[in-house]
Amino acid sequence: MILETLMPSLHAFAWKRRRVGKYLISGGTAAATNILFLYYFTDVVGFWYIYSAVLSFSIAFSVSFIFQKFWTFEDGSTENIRGQAILYLVVAVTNLCLNTALIYVLVEFFRTHYLIAQIIAGIIVACESFFVYRRFIFKRT
Repeated sequence: MILETLMPSLHAFAWKRRRVGKYLISGGTAAATNILFLYYFTDVVGFWYIYSAVLSFSIAFSVSFIFQKFWTFEDGSTENIRGQAILYLVVAVTNLCLNTALIYVLVEFFRTHYLIAQIIAGIIVACESFFVYRRFIFKRT
């Protein structure tokens, strides 16, 4: 009886929060892409971790845009995709600078392992990005 009473409320709560869940899954996929390529470029190829961070962030960009536009924010239109991609790129470049600066500070000043530094930086950048994407890039008209 109690469960039957709570189910509509729980369903409504989950439905309203589904975009956050999708954002986390999409962002997690892009972040995993970023981390895997960061490891590959740094430990396998032998690039400096800062160069690796730039390269891996660039690859994860396309993964992120596709997931966020079409799945998370359910924006299936292609009418303004060029404008959205440009705005998304501006945010991504800003995030790249922020991400790189955070990694540098965490590694060089706090002696954090570069992969842990990337995870911390990624979380910070992800929180900021959600609000920018939702309010400015993929807003419903």
